[in-house]
Amino acid sequence: MPEIQSYKVSADGYRLQIECALAGEATVGCQWIDPISGRFLRESPWVEAKGSASIGIDLPAAPGRYRFYVSTRTDKGWDYRLGLPFLTVDAVVGEAGVSIERQLKTTVGALGRERWPGELREIVAGPWKAFWANRFLIGSMVRRDILSRYRGSFADAFWALLNPLLLMLTYYFVFGVFLKTRFPGDPSQSGFVLFFLVGMLPWLAMNESIARAPNSALEHRNLITKAIFPVEVLPLNLTLAGMVTGLTATVIFLLFLIGARHAIPVTGLWLPVLWIPQLLLTAGLCYLLAAVGVYVRDLVYVMGLLLTMWFFMTPICYPDANLPKEALVVLGKNPLYVLVRGYRAIFIEGTAPEWAALGKLYAVSVVIFYAGFAIFRRARRGFADVL
Repeated sequence: MPEIQSYKVSADGYRLQIECALAGEATVGCQWIDPISGRFLRESPWVEAKGSASIGIDLPAAPGRYRFYVSTRTDKGWDYRLGLPFLTVDAVVGEAGVSIERQLKTTVGALGRERWPGELREIVAGPWKAFWANRFLIGSMVRRDILSRYRGSFADAFWALLNPLLLMLTYYFVFGVFLKTRFPGDPSQSGFVLFFLVGMLPWLAMNESIARAPNSALEHRNLITKAIFPVEVLPLNLTLAGMVTGLTATVIFLLFLIGARHAIPVTGLWLPVLWIPQLLLTAGLCYLLAAVGVYVRDLVYVMGLLLTMWFFMTPICYPDANLPKEALVVLGKNPLYVLVRGYRAIFIEGTAPEWAALGKLYAVSVVIFYAGFAIFRRARRGFADVL
């Protein structure tokens, strides 16, 4: 199969000239590639050549970085996509014209391995860099998001307190009053209230954020398509806005706890230890769902069903002692279940969270957080085109 044997790349003004020596007769072409994302941009005309090929590329005068793949092709497509060697040229356009940054005969696999260390660093540091660089924007978005929900209503921002309170009261009347559900160890109605409300705390914060995540990019499509906007902040905004609801619900619960038991146990100081994996898990799921929601619009309409299933598969409204042992083996892998048990341990039972379960929760939350961000980072390259 013919391939590029040798090459020479030169620059003159805003024009690149690529001379290639071929082993036989071949069709040679050049593709423009985004050097940051690796996405295909455009294609230059093919050249039918025998022994040698000359390709001229005129670049725009605007400053920028460019990457070009020069490869032979057959009826099966571009040979470089089959793993064969090709020529890659990195060029930079400045005020004086184009300059050649690198020219290299390589393969797609070698380029990918070269990119991995930088990609990994970006994935690990990316969420934190996005948060710190846009912390004031995120704070402003969270504040505006919370206030705009209830602006113009009779109770105004007071609904931020009423909403979680009314939701918790609704579930309490259904399960505590009508179904008369009770938890072992404290069969009283007040005991059920405390067990139930503390189980709702992580759910309220996570449910609000995750439910809105698939539609987050669609809600801000004008910013994404018409302005330079840090898209990475959208899932973080949802996570923190949901956390505000969770904090509000926590205050309500602590008031109930003081009224029923006249004190808050000192083990409640373990709460920030539970918040860390909760925030990481929520943000990771928001990143994942926000990315998928752009391409799969139906996800918005099934999220309610999926979250309802998740809620009832978690022992929040009922004691886990009512479940068969076989079900507990499966449900024990549910990270929300681990959070609920942790909340009940520190607030109701007066003990520290289970360290083994908490360690696994941290590991799962970190993996989901970075996996969600990596998928979001890769998917965002096509957001502007799809939206």
